[in-house]
Amino acid sequence: MSSEQDQINKQREAGDRDNARLWRAWRTIHEMVQDRGYILAEEEVKISLSDFVKAHRDGSGMVSKASMKFSAHPSDAMMQRYSNPATESNPNPPPPDVGTIWVEFLEGDNVGIKHMRTFAQYLSAHNFHTGILITSVNITPSALKIIPAVASETRIETFNEQDLLVNITHHELVPKHVLLSKEEKSALLARYRLKDTQLPRIQMTDPVARYLGLRRGQVVKIIRKSETAGRYASYRLCV
Repeated sequence: MSSEQDQINKQREAGDRDNARLWRAWRTIHEMVQDRGYILAEEEVKISLSDFVKAHRDGSGMVSKASMKFSAHPSDAMMQRYSNPATESNPNPPPPDVGTIWVEFLEGDNVGIKHMRTFAQYLSAHNFHTGILITSVNITPSALKIIPAVASETRIETFNEQDLLVNITHHELVPKHVLLSKEEKSALLARYRLKDTQLPRIQMTDPVARYLGLRRGQVVKIIRKSETAGRYASYRLCV
C-alpha cells in the first residue's frame, strides 16, 4: 500500500511541476504580447498559479494546452507605431501592417508539416495578422519552411515552452528596448543625418528582438543605466 501511495504522490508532484511550468510559459507569453502593444486584461497577464490551474485543468487535474489559446487586438498606440507618416508626396499612406494576434500552445511530441499547415490555414481562415505557435519540442526543418511560404498571407512565429519559462526582459542585465515608430525613426535619421544602414544592428534572431517581434528595417531604442549620466540611449537597426 505504501508503494502505491508513493507512486501516487510522485505522479501528483510531477503533475504539479508540469502545471507550474505551463503557468510560467503562459505568464511570459502574455507579458510578451502586452509589451508589443496588444490589449490584454491585467488579471489575465498576472494570473496566479492556482487561478490558472482552475481555469485550464481538465478532468484529470492537469492543465490542458487546448484551453490555453487566446487572441488579442492591437492598441491604438501600437497601430500608431506601425503607421506610415503622411507626407506631401503620400498624404494618404496605407493602413499599418498590424492586426489581431493568435497564440496557441500545441500538444504532441512532434511538430511537422501537417501541424504547421493546419496552423497557417487557421490563421488565414480567421484573418489573424500574426500567429505564435508554442511547442514543447523542436519543429522539423521542413515544417519551418512553411513560415516564409505563407508570409504574404499571415505572419507566423514559433517559440519553445522551455524558452518562455523566464521573461528575459526582466533580467537586470538586459537593458530596456523600445521600438521606434516610423515617424520617430525618420526624425532620428534626419537629426543625425544618417542612413538607417549606418546604425548599429540587431539581428531578428536576437532573443529580445524575437520577444518584441521586431521586423527587418525597424529601429529599436536601447536604454542603459550609466553611473555618470544616469541613463543613456543607443539605437539599432533590425536586420
